[in-house]
Formats: sequence, structure tokens, C-alpha cells
Amino acid sequence: MLLSLSVRDILLIDRLDLDFAPGLNTLTGETGAGKSILLDCLGFVLGQRGRAELVRSGAERGEVTAEFSLSPSHPARALLEEAGFDPDDTLLIRRVNGADGRKRAFINDAPASGPLLRQLGETLVEIHGQQDDRGLLNPRGHRDLLDAYGGLGAKVEAARTAWRALAEAKKTRDTEAAAIAAAQADEDYLRHTARELAEFDPQPGEEEELDRNRALMKAADRIREDVSRAEQALGREGAEGQMHDALRWLDAIAGDAAGALDEPMAALTRALTELGEAQAGIEAMLGGLDADPLALERLEDRLFTLRGLARKHNVLADELPALNNTLQARLSAVEESGTTLAALDAAVEDATAAYTVAATALTEARQKAAAKLDRAVARELAPLKLDKARFETRITPIEDGQSGQAGQDQVVFTVATNPGAPAGALNQIASGGELSRFLLALKACLTARQPDQTLIFDEIDRGVGGATADAVGRKLAALAEGGQVLVVTHSPQVAARAGHHWRVAKTTKAGQTLTAVTTLGAEARVDEIARMLAGETITDAARAAARELLGAGATVT
Repeated sequence: MLLSLSVRDILLIDRLDLDFAPGLNTLTGETGAGKSILLDCLGFVLGQRGRAELVRSGAERGEVTAEFSLSPSHPARALLEEAGFDPDDTLLIRRVNGADGRKRAFINDAPASGPLLRQLGETLVEIHGQQDDRGLLNPRGHRDLLDAYGGLGAKVEAARTAWRALAEAKKTRDTEAAAIAAAQADEDYLRHTARELAEFDPQPGEEEELDRNRALMKAADRIREDVSRAEQALGREGAEGQMHDALRWLDAIAGDAAGALDEPMAALTRALTELGEAQAGIEAMLGGLDADPLALERLEDRLFTLRGLARKHNVLADELPALNNTLQARLSAVEESGTTLAALDAAVEDATAAYTVAATALTEARQKAAAKLDRAVARELAPLKLDKARFETRITPIEDGQSGQAGQDQVVFTVATNPGAPAGALNQIASGGELSRFLLALKACLTARQPDQTLIFDEIDRGVGGATADAVGRKLAALAEGGQVLVVTHSPQVAARAGHHWRVAKTTKAGQTLTAVTTLGAEARVDEIARMLAGETITDAARAAARELLGAGATVT
């Protein structure tokens, strides 16, 4: 719940420190005194868009600080932890707006982002008014409100999961069907190209190998001359003969050398072995050079054909084998398209059936929750002097093809204010005063709040008076039990029900108009409610009526 709000140099407020309490808190004052400025300040510190004009004239910057208490299970804790903050039992949010429009935000004195403030604000505060088009009056949100009221989260998630599975099945089927259609359109080209590549049978790394062998063959004459010389130098007329002679001479005297020539002779024997291997390699080389005089022509023909195919298909030569595999796969897809599409269509049908089951179960649960909500609102309307009005949660099927993750239902809250009158949307049927009470009754039913969440009603009692205003005050006080409600009101009946009361007024200081907020004690509160009853001139009768209202309402603090 909101513990305190401090404002410095925002709009008409130069300096303000307010401490709030559990229960029903009320702000009263003349029209234009600046009551809504406090809500603007609270919205600003909770991440709403700021602007340079927020800063009070003559000040370099404006600043708002809000302190909240957090229960151990408060959803704000998870948001803080996810953002890297260490949540405590109290949360201090501060936001600064410079005269140049630049903004800075802090959570427990650590820098924070505007989006995080807005996320936190959604868990800390709910603001409602007669023009609450983002909440209860917005039909686009009615389905989510009904789901929350009925506790249908698991069924909504089941429908969402089934919808995603259906969407994925359709996407897979459509993608494959498009690929098959494209392949069928190019089937003749695919067959010709695939046959051409299959017959040529390109291999990875082939271009490099062919290029290397081509260079070798083109240099064959020069290579053959040098290799022949090497063969002669190593043959019987050269190194081999000399090494054999040396080994023969040493062998003849080895017996007289007492083993001293054993190692040299063994080394010569090994050398002759290595020499023989070298001679064999050279002979093979010469044989290859002389094997086929047309080999170069055939090699160049394959190399040039390989490169031509690569240019034709706009790929590298080494990518031709992969292209061949791709083309073969596309041809196989064409040949097996009937079987493949049949299987994918069956998968779509299965996913559709699963989604229909989940969506139908969700619709049935919504219908039960709607009936329960209608009865609950009816009970709330009677004390608010709307016992003849009828509230109905209307559930209709979404148009064909428009179902989605949240099911196949449209949900709209409708009202009929008089017996026999047609039901219609809240903001189109109800008058201002009726609308206030409908919203309050709805809020009483739909709000499953945590005790430390703050509900704020901005002049939701506008357009009502007398016994009806008293009924609104009673309902607000009931909502505040065990929690915290902050009401901006012009109704003395509502103000009298509050446990904590502040008066907002304009003052003039050093030629500047400022908004001041005063905490009202018992007597000051009597005067303020008397002013709300009688106007500018407060009479003894008005004070007596104020005391009577206060005596019937909340305890004066």
C-alpha cells in the first residue's frame, strides 16, 4: 500500500509531504484546487510520460517520491528481482523531471528505467474514474477481467497452448505446400539440372585437385628431363653402383676388422634400401608422365566443365555437390508430395480438434463465471440504489476465422438501467451518476486485491447525491476494509465515511499561486464537510449536518 508521497516543484506544488494510512483516505477541495495534481504526481513517479511543463515555473527540476509497503507475496517483488534489485518490505521510488524535459528514476536510490516503473505501478496502484476507458469501460479488457474473476487462468493457458500448436501446424503445412508447389512448377528444370549434375558427379575439393594436376602435366617436359637426370645419378652408373662397390670392398675385409666395420656396413645396407625406394618413386613419376599423352586434354575438359556448371548455377565449384543433393531432395519432395501433404493436413486437423476442445471448455467456464458475476453485481447494485437495473455479461462467438489465443469468445459488460429497456454498453447506456455506481459495483466484484495494493477513485461519485452518495460512501468504505482506498471526491457523504481526510486548496505566496494540502483533524473536518454541504458560507446548521454525517460514517482521526 502507499505509505507516503513527497512532491517538490511539480505544477502548482512547491513542497508537499503526505503520509497515508490503511482504510479509506479522501481528498476534498474546491473545483480547480489541484486535487488531480496529486494523482498526476503519483502517475509520474510510477512511470507515466513526463514533460517539461510538469516542473513548477522558476524551478530547475521537479521531483516526486513515493513509498510503498510490500507484503512477502507482493507481485512487485518478482519484478524487482528480475530487474536485479533486492526487494525489501518497503519500496522507495523517486523520479526527477528536469526543466529541459530530461527524466531520471530511482528505486531504493538505485537508477531504474521508466518501463520498470510502469510495470511496478500496475501491481501497486489501480486508478479508476468515470472516464476509465483503459479499464472497466474498455470492452477489449472485459474478457480478461472475466477470466480473472472466474479464476480461468489454467483454461486460458490451455487454449493458448493449443492455439500455438495449431498455428505452428498450419505454418509447417503452408511452408511445405509452397515449397512443393514451387518445385512442381520447375519440375522439368529440376529434372534436367539434377540429371546433369548427377551424370557429372562433382566431388568436394575436385577443382583444386584438377587444377594442381593440370599444372603438373603442363610442366611435364621440364620435369621429365630433371627427373631423368636424377634417375641416372641414382642408378648403377651412379650412386647405387658406387654404394654396392663400397659395401663389397668392406665386406671383403670385415673379418679382419674385429667388428669395427659392422655399423658402417649396416648403415650402407639401410641406405641402399632407402635408395631403392627413391628410385621406385622416380620411375613411377616418369611412368606417369609418359603414360597417356591425351590425359591433359581430358583433365582440362573436366576442369572447364566443372567451372562452367558452377557459373551456370551461380555457386562455387565446391558447392556443386551440395546443390546436387538439394535438387535431388526437391525432386523427392515432388514425387512424395501427396503423402507429405496428407500427413501435414492430418496434423492440422488434429491440432484444430485439440484447440476446439480447449476453446469450448474455456467458453463453458466463461459462461459459468459470467452467470456468477451477474449475480454478484446484482447484489452490489441494490445498496447503490440501482436495484431495478440489470447487469449482463454478454458472451458471443468471435466471427469465423477470428478465434485466437484467448479462445473463441467476445465478452462485453452490458447494462439496462430500467426494466424493459434494452441492454447496451456501460458508457453508452448509463448516465454519469449511474455509471459511477456501476463501476463501483463492478470493482467490488472484480477486485481480488492484495491488502497492500492501493485503489484510487478519481471523482467516481460525480453526479450522485443524497442517499445514493451515502451508498457510494458505504461501498467505498467496505472496499477499503483490510486494504487502502484513496478517493478524490466532492461528495460530503463519501468524505464523511473516510478514516483519513485531506483538504486541497490554492494559496498565493510571493505572487505565485500554489496548491497546498492540509491534514484535517476533527474540527477542521467538520468545517470542510460543512463547506461541501452549504457552500462558501458555513452555517451552524451545516456544521450540525456535518457532525451528523461524521457520526454515521468513519471514525474521525
